[in-house]
Amino acid sequence: MKAFIIAVAVAAAASCANAQPAGRVFRIAMVHPTMAVVDMREAGSDLGMATFFRELRRLGYVEGQNLVVERFSGGGRIERDARIVQDAVAAKPDLIVAVTTRILLTLKGATSSIPVVGVGGDPVALGLVANLARPGGNITGVSVDAGLGITAKRLEMLKQAVPGASRVALVVPRPVWEGATLAQYMTALRRDAEQAGITLVGAPVGSPADEDEYRRVFAALGEKSVHAMVIESFPENFTHRKLIVELAAAARLPAIYPYSDVVPLGGLLAYSLDPTETSRHLAGQVDRILKGARPGDIAFHQPTRFTLAINLRTAKALGLALPPTLLVRADEVID
Repeated sequence: MKAFIIAVAVAAAASCANAQPAGRVFRIAMVHPTMAVVDMREAGSDLGMATFFRELRRLGYVEGQNLVVERFSGGGRIERDARIVQDAVAAKPDLIVAVTTRILLTLKGATSSIPVVGVGGDPVALGLVANLARPGGNITGVSVDAGLGITAKRLEMLKQAVPGASRVALVVPRPVWEGATLAQYMTALRRDAEQAGITLVGAPVGSPADEDEYRRVFAALGEKSVHAMVIESFPENFTHRKLIVELAAAARLPAIYPYSDVVPLGGLLAYSLDPTETSRHLAGQVDRILKGARPGDIAFHQPTRFTLAINLRTAKALGLALPPTLLVRADEVID
């Protein structure tokens, strides 16, 4: 009995150590360029946000109890980025959670005092911070790639799957294709494509990035004589990934994706990270900051493992004989 009482006391002490300050209600703002605000808590939402909220709950933050979440969405209109960032900063939350590099870069210019935790591309290569280990300032987060070279690997795999692919469509937001934003990214990507013997053909997605716009993009590709497609890791593409798979199948275009969940739906190839791991790290960083840590002292997390998924049924439908060298690299093969 005595041992039982001691065990209960130890458990209670541990619980108290992890509990949030009594009576404290934390306020966070979530800024997303495409997802409908109310959908960000739902299963299957952008970058595993359902996992993010479950992890926050496990860490002791319960929305409606000690956590208030204000959601700001651009609704697929890239011209709204600055406005939703301004609105989030004006709300004066304890912390801002942001999705995509361009939102993070906008936040960098909008506030130096509100802690920011974000999900985006390589933060050093894209000019967000100077150092991964100690980013300094008020921004930290999770990178969804392992440097700008990640797309070069996707191009290499696509070239293996479609050896004759010399003209490859790149599906990205129009301002990215035109160099108005993330210019370093496009410079590196064009260099990598040239080294692979590939001419990149623009498939720029305009605003609003809705179903009609994606249908227009694919219709325009019919006149550009492309052999394959790279679907890049932008929120617009993630939001409409199922539609993209359907349109690619209808156009008989092989494509490689940055999201593994499209492969069971008919996507040919995906080279991707685990969004669940990303979301857990993101929630952990939020927890540390709300407990007093400075964002500039928290290292940006970069994924350590990417997985390759292949749909052989789609390859067969497209008349592709995938080489054994590519198949042996696959972590998942659907046949």
